[in-house]
Amino acid sequence: MRGSGLSWQGLDDGDGDGPAAPRSSDWLAAQSALAVDLAGAALGAGRLEARLSLMDKEARAGAIRRLALVEIEEMLRAQGTPLSREEIGLDAMAARAGTDLQAMAQARWALRRLEGQSDPASLRDFLALHRNLDREDAPWSERPVGAAFDAAADDFLTAMEGLAGLHPLARAPAARMLWRLADLSPDGAAIEGAVWAARDMARAVPGLSFLPLGSHGRAIWADGGPARQRLSRHLAALARGTEDACRMLDRLADWAQSAREATATIKGRNPARIIAALAAHPILHTAQVEELAGISRDTAERLLSRMRTMKLVREITGARRFRLWAAAM
Repeated sequence: MRGSGLSWQGLDDGDGDGPAAPRSSDWLAAQSALAVDLAGAALGAGRLEARLSLMDKEARAGAIRRLALVEIEEMLRAQGTPLSREEIGLDAMAARAGTDLQAMAQARWALRRLEGQSDPASLRDFLALHRNLDREDAPWSERPVGAAFDAAADDFLTAMEGLAGLHPLARAPAARMLWRLADLSPDGAAIEGAVWAARDMARAVPGLSFLPLGSHGRAIWADGGPARQRLSRHLAALARGTEDACRMLDRLADWAQSAREATATIKGRNPARIIAALAAHPILHTAQVEELAGISRDTAERLLSRMRTMKLVREITGARRFRLWAAAM
């Protein structure tokens, strides 16, 4: 499809489900037929947005990072390059992780995008590409570059404009299909189109930088079939994904309450300060706990070790120095 102009007529997305991909009219008809499903997915998205709106800025950013780590873990698993959320979090904290370097680079990129960096409407910036000034394709690249990339990006964004009549939550399955048709990502980088669609859906909920599908996304990120089938599966995954996200936030709140109760006999407010810091951040190293809790390094290390013995916190590096800590949810 590179440089040929992407239209809705006669498209084949290579999934073997028919001679042509669904047309824009097919998606609009599917949305109309699935109005109840769309309303349910929108309700779930609204509940998640409302939950996050009750948090302060720091806690909200930490919650979004937690959800993003889960989402990236599932996206990478779906494309066959599994990394755990702990490995991704370790890398984000500049800790060493002996893992697939290409997959980790994709995870690093995805984390920044799901947290809100870059405008999805500017695909060069969104994909962290540098303009090829001589406009020549690089033979070693598996992705179109220069003028070829610009043409593919324009094709994709123009085709997405043809979906303006769709609710943002309902555009994602068509967006993922069009992303593949435009050849915007090389083989082994399906995560890129999935991240773009997750960000695009968040236009419906300004309080979120992306909408999570979680483990339910694995069945649909490379979905095929008629528009109604794809949209039905997508809306079901979205409803379940946002419900799981709310449950994760519930577990976090329950952990914080239980941890406060378990440490109530420890003198002073320091345990509560550590609990607040770990509730607001998915992973912290000891120096960050010290800073956020406003306590000395010795106090932080002593209380973290005690709370680890009480099974309230986890140390996720297994090292004696430069240790990283997380809530034992």
